[in-house]
Amino acid sequence: MALHRGNQNWQQVGQNTFPSVDTARAIMTQVYLLMMMGLATTAGAAFILIETGFIETVSPLVVLGAFLVELGLVFWLSLRVFKMNPTQAVVLFFAYSALNGITFALLFLAYTAGSIVTAFVSASALFAAMSIVGATTKMDLTRFRTFFLMGLIGLLIAIVVNIFLASSALELVISVFGVLLFTGLTAYDTQRIGRMAQEVSMGGSGTRAMATRVSVIGALILYLDFVNLFIFMLRLVGDRR
Repeated sequence: MALHRGNQNWQQVGQNTFPSVDTARAIMTQVYLLMMMGLATTAGAAFILIETGFIETVSPLVVLGAFLVELGLVFWLSLRVFKMNPTQAVVLFFAYSALNGITFALLFLAYTAGSIVTAFVSASALFAAMSIVGATTKMDLTRFRTFFLMGLIGLLIAIVVNIFLASSALELVISVFGVLLFTGLTAYDTQRIGRMAQEVSMGGSGTRAMATRVSVIGALILYLDFVNLFIFMLRLVGDRR
């Protein structure tokens, strides 16, 4: 799906058609920029909730409600992002990131600072390495799509089952499998988003608005990959307070 046309400046032809190389790179740059800004928003929101003591006053029902709203925002963005105004898509992405600060505040209270740093550094290194693999490999990673889908379903079932079993052995298996699964998904999703960026850059649908929408959905996908990788890594190596 890649088509290189050399280095050119933005030009407006019909519906703001972009040169492929510049546009694909610009979209991927914006994907990672939005993702990092989303993570910073989540961390900032968690820090504020902890420092103000507000998180300690939040009832479990509020946490559950926030979690359901988070799920709603993710599904809404995933299904409607290509029909949204680009500004609305960006705002919803940051709203989701801020709301996710509640989950992270609870994690920061549950685990020691040292283990949080260890998990973050480990997750960051894995994410960066696999993102590079996804961006550079010649292998078509879509062949693993069914495996990743089955893995996600199996992981979800195991987490629900262990809520009732409370098995430490199963908890360890879930954590290891979660780290491995989202490590692989990072490479898979990076390649998939890169191809989306290249398709936009080839003309036709290559508009500024479409480029922004692809950047938002790409940032959301990689944000979720990193967050889940970090959480499972924290469950694997973290020390509880």
